[in-house]
Amino acid sequence: MNSSAWPVQLEDGEVVLRPIKLRDQRAWREVNRRNRDWLRPWEATIPPPTPSGPITHRPTYRQMVRHLRAEANAGRMLPFVIEYQGRLVGQLTVAGITWGSMCSGHVGYWVDEGVAGRGVMPTALALAVDHGFRTVGLHRIEVCIRPENAPSRRVVEKLGFRGEGLRPRFLHIDGAWRDHLVFALTAEEVPEGLLYRWHQRARALRGTSGEHSSSAPPEPPDSPKN
Repeated sequence: MNSSAWPVQLEDGEVVLRPIKLRDQRAWREVNRRNRDWLRPWEATIPPPTPSGPITHRPTYRQMVRHLRAEANAGRMLPFVIEYQGRLVGQLTVAGITWGSMCSGHVGYWVDEGVAGRGVMPTALALAVDHGFRTVGLHRIEVCIRPENAPSRRVVEKLGFRGEGLRPRFLHIDGAWRDHLVFALTAEEVPEGLLYRWHQRARALRGTSGEHSSSAPPEPPDSPKN
C-alpha cells in the first residue's frame, strides 16, 4: 500500500473518516454504550471453542486499536472512525485487503442511531470506496449484510452496490452462525466515483432514513456489527 493511502483523512461536508486512535476510547465507548440495543442484533461474536481449537476472548479497546494499527501498517486494513459535525458517531473498516491477482477488500461499519437517516453512512462508505479504488489500488470491494438488516441493505442499495447472492452461515453474529447477503462493486462500475454517484442519487432520496450497520469478519473483533 503506497504512503498516500494510509494514514489519511477523508471528508465530504460534515462527514469525516479518519484513523481510529487510542484517545478515542472515551467517545467510542460512550457511543457504543448508548447504542447497545441498536447494535446488539448485528454484533460479531466469538463462537464457543472447539476441543482442539484456541480459546479466544474479546480484546480491550487498547488491544483492538493496536491490532488495527498493525494491520493498517501491514497494508491489510484501513481502520476509520466516522465523525459527523465534529463528534465520533461510528466506525468503518476496510478489512481483508488482498493483493496479487485479487486486489480486493471488504467493508464493515456501524453508526450511531441518533444520526441514522442523515446520509452519514452512505457518504462514509462512498468516501472509503473511492479511496480504496483510486488511491489504495483495489479492484473490488464487498459488503456482507444479514438479510434481516433492512436499514443496512438500504445503504448499499442507495449507492448502487450489486447483489451477488447468499453466503449461508457466513459469520458468527449475536451468538450464532448467520447467513449473509453479499454486495460488491468493482472499480470499472464507478468510473465517475461512488461519492459523485451518491450525490446525484441523494437529491432523489432526501428524507429517506435507515442506515444501520454491516458486517465484517471479526478481524478487528469490535469492528462493524451485523
